Amino acid sequence: MSESPRPHPPAWQRLLNTSLSRRSLLLSTTSAVASALGCDIVNKLRAPKQAKKAPVFIARNQRYDGPLEQTIRDGLLASGLDPARLKGKKVLLKPNMVEPTRLSPQMTTHPAVVLATAEVFRKWDCTVSVGEAPGHVRDTEMALSESRLGDALDSAKLPFADLNYEEVGWRDNKLKVSPLPGLFFPRSVLEADLVVSMPKLKTHHWVGITASLKNMYGTLPGIKYGWPKNVLHHAGIPQTVIDINGALPPTVAVVDGITCMEGDGPILGSAKEMGIIGVGANLTALDATLARIMGLVPQRISYLILAEQKLGPLSDRLIQQRGERWQELVSPFQVMDREALKFLQMRDRGELES
Repeated sequence: MSESPRPHPPAWQRLLNTSLSRRSLLLSTTSAVASALGCDIVNKLRAPKQAKKAPVFIARNQRYDGPLEQTIRDGLLASGLDPARLKGKKVLLKPNMVEPTRLSPQMTTHPAVVLATAEVFRKWDCTVSVGEAPGHVRDTEMALSESRLGDALDSAKLPFADLNYEEVGWRDNKLKVSPLPGLFFPRSVLEADLVVSMPKLKTHHWVGITASLKNMYGTLPGIKYGWPKNVLHHAGIPQTVIDINGALPPTVAVVDGITCMEGDGPILGSAKEMGIIGVGANLTALDATLARIMGLVPQRISYLILAEQKLGPLSDRLIQQRGERWQELVSPFQVMDREALKFLQMRDRGELES
């Protein structure tokens, strides 16, 4: 590694040693941008910063046995990626394997979406790997098996990085939305030129929605943050979502919204068939659009409020819709019967237009 881990500052050390209660964390506020590593070429892997509107691509009528590679390639191109500038770059795909079980395939990213995305980048002459740090499971081999991702990666000869146990490096907290002075990231994350967030679209029993920004919790190693990552929860889920994204290499997202989860997500919810794939180089704009499709008002979601201040737009007027129009896809997701979550739901369609 070019950078060795820094010792924890005293306050950080106290955080690590504190016994934490996850339920005490509920609401704060949220999100983060992927910052480049200083290389001009890497900066240009993403949609131009000067663009007035952030492009978001949504495809409907998608199936796991359908032409996903074509859909995802179209989405990445529509989002502003330039294959010529990606040639020879290291691309890390980051799916969601939070607590997989074959009985609940709506919990984790489907292997077909991962393989299709990998094939797009391989055909663009990228070096592709897949990595994840499951937040609730110490046994990563079990997670690979239960999610069916292990066999899929083997069949495609795709290397897997166990982000929970890799050697780590330190990155200062650039955005400073949370009190954390910095973050430890695994080697595979730090060495990537592009990290692709590949979440399953789900409701979340604390923050309402988990999509491309929240999925980046799984880039942080369990050997530093535990199972679950209570140090991050204690520092504020919305705030740490932002700081994590702000410290990452450049990012794009490919969201598995074919079979989704509603209700008591991100683990205990029920399946909801949507048949969509979402793609975007601005994760905030993409998540805002997906929230609208779910019948949730982005401007009421804590970490998206923070993301708007730091990472990208929430207003539909500042998002350029490519592919399908979200207005034609709205299908409200059920949320848990909690006042804070019910507040996120639209009361009429006009609330989603802002």
